[in-house]
Amino acid sequence: MNTTSSLKLTGLVAAAHTPFHPDGSLHLGAVEQQAAHFLKQDIAVAFIGGSTGESHSLSTEERRQLAQRWLEVVRGTRLQVIVHVGSNCLTDAAALAAHAEKAGALAIAALAPSYFKPKSVADLIGCCSLIAAGAPATPFYFYDIPVLTGVSLSMPDFLAQGRLKIPSLAGIKWTNADLYSYQLCQHVPGGFDLPWGNDEYLLAALALGATGAVGSTYCFAAPVYHRLMRAFAAGDMATAQREQFRSCQLVQMLAGYGYMGAAKAVMKMLGVDVGPARLPNANLTAEQVSELRARLEALGFFDWIKP
Repeated sequence: MNTTSSLKLTGLVAAAHTPFHPDGSLHLGAVEQQAAHFLKQDIAVAFIGGSTGESHSLSTEERRQLAQRWLEVVRGTRLQVIVHVGSNCLTDAAALAAHAEKAGALAIAALAPSYFKPKSVADLIGCCSLIAAGAPATPFYFYDIPVLTGVSLSMPDFLAQGRLKIPSLAGIKWTNADLYSYQLCQHVPGGFDLPWGNDEYLLAALALGATGAVGSTYCFAAPVYHRLMRAFAAGDMATAQREQFRSCQLVQMLAGYGYMGAAKAVMKMLGVDVGPARLPNANLTAEQVSELRARLEALGFFDWIKP
């Protein structure tokens, strides 16, 4: 019997930065401002503690505190929260999953262990099953991001076999360039949700049937993607392509400085100070921040993101 989750994400899901004080300590007081910013940008779901949230640079207790704060802040608003709970330690991941369920998360997600890596789909399912069991009533997404984990296994096989082992399996947070496998996964029995995780080619995924997307640039460039999705839905491919190329230009520019530090600098430019990145991610110098702002202005970025 298929008992998988029926959750389907639509529209943009912002992969939130974890806010830090200038000294690198956790700054939970900034979460309220982040949430207000997302709501103003017409974002209804935040994905916290993931790659953009520097999860592997946080202690387990910090991750618990971060999830607790977010779920307290959004209570009573239309903003919902997905909590990433993945860890190299599966016991920690299961405990974070249990905490997220108790605190009221919309869903949980977990990437694969990346030091000792699962070598087979069966091993990956075993890992995910242990984590999901910590939150049996909460939809579970596997977070496939092989470029960072080094784990590249068959996702169609994962869904086909995982649906029998993980009752709460909702689908895959897809941060993977493999559009071929993405299509195959759409046709695995169970109606799995496959939110797209590559901002710089969202349009390609929409053409293949994607309806939801999780990404870091949605934190600071959501209007670009809202226009892209509206244009695609209206059959206006010229506009959709133009907005997608803006995304490419933006990602390319930020990556040239070191993406994490540059993205956090952009958030501060928009009045939402999420502080610095933690090592091993590097931060921009004051001179680089000034240069980045000038280049963004020349690109037209601040006009792109006007309502």
